[in-house]
Amino acid sequence: MSAGPLSPEARSDKFGAAEEGGIVRCDACPVLCRIRPGRAGACSRYANEDGRLVRTDPVVLLHKAVDEGGKLVAFETGEWDGAPLDPARTFVTGIGSGTTYPDYKPAPFIVSAEHEGVDTVTVVTEGIFSYCGVKVKIDTDRHLGPERAAVRVGGEEVGHVTTAEYGSQMLSVGGVRHLTGGSKKEGNTTCDALLRLCSGEAVAMSIDGGHEVVVQAGRAPVVDGKPESRMRVGCGSATVGIFAKQWLGQADEVVVVDDHITGVLTEHQAGRVLGMRPAGVRVRGRRSTPGRYFQVANPGVGWGGTDIEDPLSVIERIDPAVAWPGLRLLMTSTTGEHALWCVLDEALRPVPAGMPEAVRKVVERIGENCEPSLCTVLFMAGAGGSLRAGVTENPVLLTRSVAAGETRVTMGGAPVYLWPGGGITVMADVLRLPKNAFGSVPTPAIVAPIEFTMPRGLYARLGGHMEDVVAIGDILRDVAPGARVGAWNADNPWPMGRPRPPAG
Repeated sequence: MSAGPLSPEARSDKFGAAEEGGIVRCDACPVLCRIRPGRAGACSRYANEDGRLVRTDPVVLLHKAVDEGGKLVAFETGEWDGAPLDPARTFVTGIGSGTTYPDYKPAPFIVSAEHEGVDTVTVVTEGIFSYCGVKVKIDTDRHLGPERAAVRVGGEEVGHVTTAEYGSQMLSVGGVRHLTGGSKKEGNTTCDALLRLCSGEAVAMSIDGGHEVVVQAGRAPVVDGKPESRMRVGCGSATVGIFAKQWLGQADEVVVVDDHITGVLTEHQAGRVLGMRPAGVRVRGRRSTPGRYFQVANPGVGWGGTDIEDPLSVIERIDPAVAWPGLRLLMTSTTGEHALWCVLDEALRPVPAGMPEAVRKVVERIGENCEPSLCTVLFMAGAGGSLRAGVTENPVLLTRSVAAGETRVTMGGAPVYLWPGGGITVMADVLRLPKNAFGSVPTPAIVAPIEFTMPRGLYARLGGHMEDVVAIGDILRDVAPGARVGAWNADNPWPMGRPRPPAG
């Protein structure tokens, strides 16, 4: 196959062009490095080997485990031993495949294979993404910073705080305006932060008007040097609702301190349904509905995501016409990490006391119901540009096919969430991709694998580059010896299954 699409000469021509003196020009990004023999380009991803442009990292092939009676048998326990790979269980990823950016050339690999009786084609490439970033979900009720506040790495602005979600703080990091719209330093810092986040590394960030946080995918966040451990069970109102019956008869009043909604048990609907006696404990803040209070304190890293360390400070007054000496009062946070038991004295002042074991068990159960605090990093990118020309001569047909569910999009074999509407905007959990799946180029931009899988007949109808289609068997014979072979992630759906039939 010396003249075929997999030959070193053919692949070199896809990635760049030969010039005089053995120099080759790399087309992998707009930098257009001119690389001398034996040298690598600015990104170190492409090199000149005997006058040919080659990818320095090997392409990654993923091999699916054998299903024996519903039990998955692992493909490998260590390095691939060089044994023949089963074409029906091997997926060619975009990792290390190279890129044909700007994609006036066909993609580096266009792979044909048969799966479940369907002839399929998978178009494989590494995308150069300037329109990309990550969405970071941080499971904590600690206040990290005001909404819209700048997120900085090394003093450079790389993103912002976005709207908090239930039990989680959210950051948006990256995006084209940080990568290319600011200073060169800002762009390079943003690109480096994105690459490290996508690679599962820890990145220290500071938030204007807020706190320091260390983010690492799949690990607990570290806020101001302290690792978080629990994601709150719910807001203060939800915590009251969940545990009200367990407090009945054990406490006369419970206040669950929360930055969002602080709950007061006897006022709350849950306390009323249980027939609890009003306790006369009035908390600060703006009353939303009975037993539910907003803005009892400022946001912070104290009790329940507020800035308070003394929970009794949220009590505005205790009504002498309603409360009574000996009233048993529990103050707790939404994670159970903070709790205080008090008994009112003759002057109706809360006096800290030893917490009864029955009450302590309920507080511990709050903690038991909290999920571990983790950071989730979702890579998000727009693949609606020239990348599509490496797939088909009529790119809008690919976009429509992806939107219709006829063509499956994966990143390093991992599933993606496809955003509705125009273009091909995808989002993937970085932990579902193989290790070292991401790279970068000096433009600056992030390099990420992307694959499009569809029936062969559909690929032809889309105006695909049929002359560059190569059988999986040929790829395994010619490429596998120099490839990196890994085990398929059993949690990821196999992308080569039967696609959704066309609508209508």
